[in-house]
Amino acid sequence: MTPGRARGREPTQAPPTIPWVSASADIQTADSPAAATQAAGALAAQKGDVLAETGMRAEGECLPASVVYDERGLVPCVVQDWGTGEVLMLAYMNEEALARTRDTGELHLWSRSRGELWHKGATSGNTQAVRALRVDCDGDTVLALVEPAGPACHTGERTCFHRGERPQGGQRPLAPHETLPALERTLAERAHERPAGSYTVALLEDPPRIGEKVREEAEEVARAAREESDERVDEEAADVLYHLLVLLHSRGRALADAERVLDARRR
Repeated sequence: MTPGRARGREPTQAPPTIPWVSASADIQTADSPAAATQAAGALAAQKGDVLAETGMRAEGECLPASVVYDERGLVPCVVQDWGTGEVLMLAYMNEEALARTRDTGELHLWSRSRGELWHKGATSGNTQAVRALRVDCDGDTVLALVEPAGPACHTGERTCFHRGERPQGGQRPLAPHETLPALERTLAERAHERPAGSYTVALLEDPPRIGEKVREEAEEVARAAREESDERVDEEAADVLYHLLVLLHSRGRALADAERVLDARRR
């Protein structure tokens, strides 16, 4: 039973239909090959329009049939940042939330505490545009890959998973996939706040110097690879990455822009 509905009662408002369901039904009821062909064309057009509008990938089309809901009509939804890979939150969906998410391209969830459909960010403005939906091997957990418009957590933190154990007296360690996104955020802060004595600010104020530093650091990592220890290669490679990110930021670009080019080149 879907949460929030009493047994034997009809919902006050029917959940939104997945946009191409009606066209799919037209194919099933077509009374001639020509009509079936016409309905199939309409179905393809509807799918293409919605996927283009929402940015979701076609892999999500099979989700409704493959999702396994628990006895409350819910399925856990892990929300992950499309650009950085960071896990942002864990929430729950019911059938209506999943349908609304696929229909609008923005994350909709089921609030267990309020017992109602929840459009993430509708009040705060921190909506989450869904780029892809995936389901695990058992079908009992959904993964939503999103582009967040702001913090995911009600505390104002980027992710709800901002607490945890850390070394004695040390900072919270970053997982390897978190390092470059965190550095990009630091660069953006430096560019905005312009603190005195900042090396990053000095580079941003002298664009030609950034290019010179990228060339210099690239030569140093190449020399380290030929002549020095693995540790030195790692250190010089880190210098290249830092200066490359500064260069990208100076042009209003991000690492994700280069990553999209690499993704497009996959064979």
